[in-house]
Amino acid sequence: MMPSTLDIRKHAVFNAKIDKVWNAVATSEGIDSWFMPNDFKKELGYEFTIQSPFGPTPCKVLELDPPKRLVFSWGEAGWKVSFELKDLGDQTEFTLIHSGWREPDEVIPGPGPKQTNAEISDRMNHGWESIVHEALRKVVEG
Repeated sequence: MMPSTLDIRKHAVFNAKIDKVWNAVATSEGIDSWFMPNDFKKELGYEFTIQSPFGPTPCKVLELDPPKRLVFSWGEAGWKVSFELKDLGDQTEFTLIHSGWREPDEVIPGPGPKQTNAEISDRMNHGWESIVHEALRKVVEG
């Protein structure tokens, strides 16, 4: 039996105060500015939609601890996306964790081409790399 797919983790230190980073990752306008259009609200249990390139994706706020932690479910595959923030004064330590992966050879349900966990995880790992280190950095440090 193959091991389950590992969580994707992206870590960065931004030259921005924690409130600025929190506003970028925990508001609808903020998320839209570096990720995808959405109707997110900062409410525990709130169900929202991310407009992905493959179609609308249902999400739900699972944890909310301003301005340190936001966790939401993403899509029907059991994924969770976590944003963890740590106040470093004039800087903010940011960690993104994309978890909830199943077996590597299992096909992911939902919109878009049918692909396995391993294929999508690999693609998303690269995607999150540029999203966090380029798109989000540009928004919070700009």
